[in-house]
Amino acid sequence: MFEHFEDASAIVDGIRIHAIRAGTGPALLLLHGHPQTHTIWHKVAPKLTEHFTVIAADLRGYGDSEKPPGLADHSNYSKRRMAQDMVELMHAQGFDRFSVLSHDRGARVSARMALDHPRTVERLVTLDIAPTLSMYEQTDRAFATAYWHWFFLIRPAPFPETFIASDPELYMRQTMGSRRAGMAPFTPEAWAEYLRCLSLPGTAHAVCEDYRASATIDLEHDRESLAQGRKIECEFLALWGQDGVIEQCFDPIAEWRKFSDRVDGKALPCAHYVPEEAPEALLETVIPFLTR
Repeated sequence: MFEHFEDASAIVDGIRIHAIRAGTGPALLLLHGHPQTHTIWHKVAPKLTEHFTVIAADLRGYGDSEKPPGLADHSNYSKRRMAQDMVELMHAQGFDRFSVLSHDRGARVSARMALDHPRTVERLVTLDIAPTLSMYEQTDRAFATAYWHWFFLIRPAPFPETFIASDPELYMRQTMGSRRAGMAPFTPEAWAEYLRCLSLPGTAHAVCEDYRASATIDLEHDRESLAQGRKIECEFLALWGQDGVIEQCFDPIAEWRKFSDRVDGKALPCAHYVPEEAPEALLETVIPFLTR
């Protein structure tokens, strides 16, 4: 699925972050969501390499990146720590400044990266999220029903990870396949890769730690940023699916304006899995933004 890409992995914070690289031009980091891997970009990455040096990474705990046990305060799975991973990964690839195209959990990482490393992120694109703080504070029945896993995964260990590890494919079908687009967006090759990685030892625990961090320490960091008046300084494009939960439950641009004075965005003709559901629309939108 990633012909002509080469390994670009690096050791950061004492763990191996898996990544692949191809293309020439300005650096573009691709970050995936849950419960997936860098494979989510397989339909758009080849075209992106015509314009950029593309580095597609697996977040810590996901894919073939290492999966350290979570700390008591979940800080080693905070979006701040995961963002630092990616800054160090890109430094190892020779890039001190780069743009980021990010989906779901990876978009939460990239938003924190833009807040914590304003001189590092040149342009930011997030796919199908609103700010974590907004989503938790505005939770209602519709959101909690659609995003049930947000509340299941934060239960104390080892309950949710035991369930996931017992039947990873059932969990994937309930979280990924039960959304509006069903199983249609996922090629057999991509699905097999997601299943392989979710079945790896330690992944189920790491996934839960990612969400536990989002419900605790990440909210502290977001509130701190707002209290200090810190904003995302780079050009920022927020995109989401017109058939998804973000469109139905939130006003993403209004919420992102609490964190950015430079955000713009719109809905694309898809639901949650934007790079796999609407790759052409995504490319038509992000390439002009990232190259202007």
